[in-house]
Amino acid sequence: MLSRAELGLEAPLVQVEAHLGNGLPSCTIVGLPAPVVRESRERVRAALLSSGFEFPTGRITVNLAPVELLKRGGRFDLPIALALLLASAQVRASTPGLYECYGELGLAGELKPVGGMFLAALQAQRAGHALIVPVANSEEVRLSGHTAAFAAADLRLAAARLAQRGHGEGALSAARGEPAAASDAAGLDDVVGHWQAKRALLIAAAGGHSLLMVGPPGSGKSMLAARLPALLPPLSIAEALEVASVASMAGLRLDARRWTLRPFRAPHHTASAHAIVGGGPLIRPGEISLAHRGVLFLDELPEFDRRVLESLREPMESGAITIARAAARLELPAQFQLIAAMNACPCGYLGDPAQACRCSPSRVERYRQRISGPLLDRIDIRIEVPRLAADEFTSSRHAHAHASAEVPDAAEQVRLAREWRLWRSGCLNARLSAAQLRSCCALPPAAEQLLERSAQRLALSGRGIHRLLSLGRTIADLAGSESIEAPHLAEALQLRRALT
Repeated sequence: MLSRAELGLEAPLVQVEAHLGNGLPSCTIVGLPAPVVRESRERVRAALLSSGFEFPTGRITVNLAPVELLKRGGRFDLPIALALLLASAQVRASTPGLYECYGELGLAGELKPVGGMFLAALQAQRAGHALIVPVANSEEVRLSGHTAAFAAADLRLAAARLAQRGHGEGALSAARGEPAAASDAAGLDDVVGHWQAKRALLIAAAGGHSLLMVGPPGSGKSMLAARLPALLPPLSIAEALEVASVASMAGLRLDARRWTLRPFRAPHHTASAHAIVGGGPLIRPGEISLAHRGVLFLDELPEFDRRVLESLREPMESGAITIARAAARLELPAQFQLIAAMNACPCGYLGDPAQACRCSPSRVERYRQRISGPLLDRIDIRIEVPRLAADEFTSSRHAHAHASAEVPDAAEQVRLAREWRLWRSGCLNARLSAAQLRSCCALPPAAEQLLERSAQRLALSGRGIHRLLSLGRTIADLAGSESIEAPHLAEALQLRRALT
């Protein structure tokens, strides 16, 4: 019988073999099984007897090949049981090598769902293998688009399918259902005021730029960050399959209606480095990989551990994270868009006209130094989000003149700007290489002089100039301009100004 192990995004094939020999009754599982796999012999014994089959007598050896690959999880219960039934001639199948089987067995023979089924189904489809899976995993298999999959509620039905009995009972369609629209998420039209912040969100969405919002508690930073997914276009089918594969590796269940929406991850500031970048004993993807092709929102940015923040620097540049352990080395995708929020000082009220700050200058300096210069240099947009005055909420002029009037058709603007950029360079502006930047960021004389003066006055690094030009390119795209004019560059400089 065939199955697959869990190893990053690979899901390597595992062949399950059973041998019945003479000798004292025993059952041994070999092939580098994890403890939970070795325990499967007791589950398989009970499930076979409860389903009306006989448990073979004599010396039983079950081999999981290849032997150098670690096998873990309850997914091997069903293929082990079916391999024993084939070896003891209780079930006859002409082509057992064409089926991949997955499922954890209950003591009564019922099949329970297993993690990572979406990724396994994708790999099985590419190999041309049919699938037998638990009924509870049917939705994930349908999303994968597999065209020869069968769902079974228990061991008896799985054995009947293997013997090609049942006339197609349990066959799953490859329909993915109707995905939810991006407009289902909360948009900018219900946000009062904050015109500069909404403009910054529009630019960040159009170019895939990172964004840092600074302001007092309750000023609306988290609310604004939560509106970003509504501006982003839905994932393409290829991108959705990639994102779903990462979620499947993490053991997350997939929603058929929301699987084309871009992920939005917002971990707590107490999260560990393994939780953010991935790793651990079993090497699971972290939040930066779960936010692949989507948004990673870090609220209270300075409260995160310094090592966690510094670990974001490399994946922000490369779009991937390499996790090395003694037994394995995996590279996981991590093309996330970082959106962060923080207070201006530890008490949160520095510069707030409504409440006085209680922090000393040295304390404010120590608080801000928790964010290193190299990390801050990688954040394209840095804006202040001040507290709104009470009359902005109560005035009918502000209550009805929503963001839709200030930023009309924001999602459509983002879609058009992204399509134009992807057609011209094949990637978002935030990920333009140096060569691409030179070819598509032509500067007229006025803009070139402004860039030279600003680079000297602000002591911009090479990365800072690169980020500034890519940000100016996005602003020009939104304005429908072929070149980056001086006003576009001036707005980019205003959005990248240092924190005060």
